[in-house]
Amino acid sequence: MQTELDRLDAASAAAKPPPALEVRHVSHVFGARRALDDVSLAVPAGSFTALLGPNGAGKTTLFSLITRLYDNRTGSIRVLGHDVRREPAAALSQLGVVFQARTLDLDLTVTQNLVYHAALHGIGFARARVRARQVLEQVGLADRAKDKVRQLSGGQMRRVEIARALVHRPSLLLLDEPTVGLDISSRAALVAEVRRLVASEGLGVLWATHIIEEIEPGDRVIVLDKGRVRAEAGYAELVGAAGDLSAAFLALTAGPDAGGES
Repeated sequence: MQTELDRLDAASAAAKPPPALEVRHVSHVFGARRALDDVSLAVPAGSFTALLGPNGAGKTTLFSLITRLYDNRTGSIRVLGHDVRREPAAALSQLGVVFQARTLDLDLTVTQNLVYHAALHGIGFARARVRARQVLEQVGLADRAKDKVRQLSGGQMRRVEIARALVHRPSLLLLDEPTVGLDISSRAALVAEVRRLVASEGLGVLWATHIIEEIEPGDRVIVLDKGRVRAEAGYAELVGAAGDLSAAFLALTAGPDAGGES
């Protein structure tokens, strides 16, 4: 017989918002190559979660499955509770993405790039221009709105891509090696900007990187190597007796099957 406490626990569980991202038992192969092997992980809403892995660990493959560039034939992927296979429109509407390869149109202005992206999400021209102005203010580039993208620095282009990913007000932001090619100061500024957005906008962020210095105490960390999740824990728990994150990471990825697919 269900007690009152049981009913309260059930009601609390039902009222609890779903994770920004939940991946369960997802595998993916390219021919005979296994890029992901039974991957499960979660990104809580309003958190900065680092997906740490060496080049070729499977980070980009995972992002391609989450964004439906590839079809996940095993397991499940949910964005704010929406299954990306069964409810792709609802899932992708909650998702903003910054891919490793830059995808801005260099010959359009910053605002034109954002307005075009907004149109893909069904946002009308007038509202899109308002949203473009708002997100450019968020990333500190309101004064470059009328400039062509090719006039910007690499770090500024990345910030425009973040602004573009925010135009439709997503709840989850994926960034795949976003600091590749940036100098140290630009890299630090970009990481700080995304952390500020987590704090101010309540975004769930999955930040994929192979650069340990981009991860800070207090972050959640998922270690991916050869398509497998080797660890998923808070920073302090992951470091543990190893003393620092570099040592812990090496210990987790130095096994005989270290390496992997892209």
